[in-house]
Amino acid sequence: MAHIDYYLGTISPWCYLAGNRLEEVAGRHGATITYKPVDLMQLFDRTGGTKPADRHPSRMEMRAQELTRWSDYLGVPFNLKPAHWPVNMAPSSYAVIAAQDAGGDVGGLVQGFLRAVWAEQRDISDDAVIREILAASGFDPALADKGLFIGAETYGRNLEQAVEAGAFGAPFYVVRESGQRFWGQDRLDFLERHLASL
Repeated sequence: MAHIDYYLGTISPWCYLAGNRLEEVAGRHGATITYKPVDLMQLFDRTGGTKPADRHPSRMEMRAQELTRWSDYLGVPFNLKPAHWPVNMAPSSYAVIAAQDAGGDVGGLVQGFLRAVWAEQRDISDDAVIREILAASGFDPALADKGLFIGAETYGRNLEQAVEAGAFGAPFYVVRESGQRFWGQDRLDFLERHLASL
């Protein structure tokens, strides 16, 4: 059985546009997923990337066009300039880490945070919002307060593992058995072809 390490950012528009397609692909091939939220801004710094705020205007214009094209193509609601972006990813990431330990629909929770940013104009660094999204995703809202030390430790470790695995953006999918890496929601078809070959 294949296992996928999914490096994600809870404020990434590209992770939002991925929707639940990773979970569908994994389900079709009996693969399991470990969700690894990372601090994307630190990941960019560590791997030679440029933070959005520091990118050349032509790159940001292309980004805006591509995000709009993809959201239209996928038929998902999308605010190109959300009210709460960027925000501190750590609190929502800790909630994802705690939820994964608790068991349940972690993929749905991740999408709940992403949808809150990109479609619902909500601040996912706010404790009340985190609790609401946990509850809506079938988790105990108290997970927002549990395991904060472990969450912080895991969040830092995820960044180190991302760098070691060759990840430099999000979404980034690594198949443990083969070491094959897939960057971007537009590479999910290639990930599926790879899983079918294992």
